[in-house]
Parts: sequence; structure tokens; C-alpha cells
Amino acid sequence: MIYLKSERELDLMRVAGRAVAQILSELVDMAQPGISTGELDRYAESRCKDLKVVPAFKGYHGFPATVCISVNDEVVHGIPSPKRILKEGDIVGLDFGVSHQGWYGDSARTVAVGRVSQSAQQLIDVTRESLFKGIEQCRAGNRVFDIGHAIQNYVEGYGYGVVREFVGHGIGKALHEEPQVPNYGPKGKGTLLKVGMVVAIEPMINAGSHQVKVLSDGWTAVTVDHSLSAHYEHTVAITANGPEILTVV
Repeated sequence: MIYLKSERELDLMRVAGRAVAQILSELVDMAQPGISTGELDRYAESRCKDLKVVPAFKGYHGFPATVCISVNDEVVHGIPSPKRILKEGDIVGLDFGVSHQGWYGDSARTVAVGRVSQSAQQLIDVTRESLFKGIEQCRAGNRVFDIGHAIQNYVEGYGYGVVREFVGHGIGKALHEEPQVPNYGPKGKGTLLKVGMVVAIEPMINAGSHQVKVLSDGWTAVTVDHSLSAHYEHTVAITANGPEILTVV
């Protein structure tokens, strides 16, 4: 079932979204050579307490951390560790969510650590732009696959692979709600988009093949061909005036 949010409920999601955006921006600034992914995670958890929001990921299906931190060929769901030190030239995906009074916000960014290769920077830039191509389709009367088609059409023009195993999702009183929002698919198909729907759109784009595998930790997904991967995400409300990004300050 797809639950349409009222304006009051959207206001609560806006509070959650602003907290996500604020903390995520601080993590982006901190992601410099020499810092550990464990330190980033501890910082995010501390900031959740400051802002009186609840980390969405910690304990979710047993996930052990506050932020999913995925480095280089890690696609998503990387587990932070004090032993994992970021170095010059890495790219790191930061996926983070919180709840406020039971309502969720979810967002992700990929950041260059120090100076990175031109090819790595292009992957980051194209993935970010593909997110906004998808958001443009978040209008009442469109279909869910219009979002994925816009993303896929854009990134495959650069020869990149669109991950199939992990997709975007509805969001609200639960972190993951219906409908699923794939980052690929045929235009004009899928669930009809209506005012009051809220979706988390999150393209995960590989520099090489779209294929991924999950490591023995049961969480970390990596590219099968060890190519770099980038990840961007926003929580977006479908309003009478078009898409509204909730995960912004």
C-alpha cells in the first residue's frame, strides 16, 4: 500500500530531512585523507543526539553503524571501521538517514577524498546529475519507471553501469515503503505518481559493469569487476507544484 502524506506529515519529514542534510554536509567536509570511516560514523551518531533525531540505520535488520560508508569499488552498505583510513584519491559514498517523531529522511552523497583522478570525478559528477534527472520526473501523472528511465538514459550515455540489485523506495513512517523506485526501466510504466507520495531516489552507478556482489560480512556490496562506484540520494515529495527535495538545509 502507498500512503499519501498530509502537509503536517510532510512538515515532520522536512525536519528529518534538514537534519540529514546538515549532518551529511558536515561528514562531506570531514572526509579528508587520514580520517577513519569509524570516526565519521561516531561523529554522525553524536550529531543525531545534538539535533534530537534518531539514526535510521543503526540496528536496522542488524546493521551495526549509523552511516553506510562505501569506499571506491564498494557500492553500498559499507560498514564503518576505525581501521579503514581514507586516503588521497579515494571516493567515498556516505549514505545516512534519521527519523524525527517517527518520520524518516534518507540521503546519500559521494565525495572525492583530496585530489582524485579525472575519471573518478566524472563518475561522481554524472551520478549526481543523474539523480536530478530522476527528480525532474517526480511529478503527479508520471510513472515510477519514468524516474529510472531518465537516470539510466543519462548514465549509460557515459558507458556506465546502473546497479539493478539495489533500488530507491517510498519513505515516510517507515524507512522503506512502497513503491520500489528502480534506477532503470521503460518510460511510461510502473506505479502512477500522485501528490502526497514521497520517494527516496538513489542512483548507484558503476564505472564498469552493473554487476555487484555482497561480501562475507553480509552487508558490503562491491562491483564484480572492481570498478569504482558512486551513489547519490535525496528524499523527494511529489507536490502539486512539482518535486520538493526534503533532504536539504
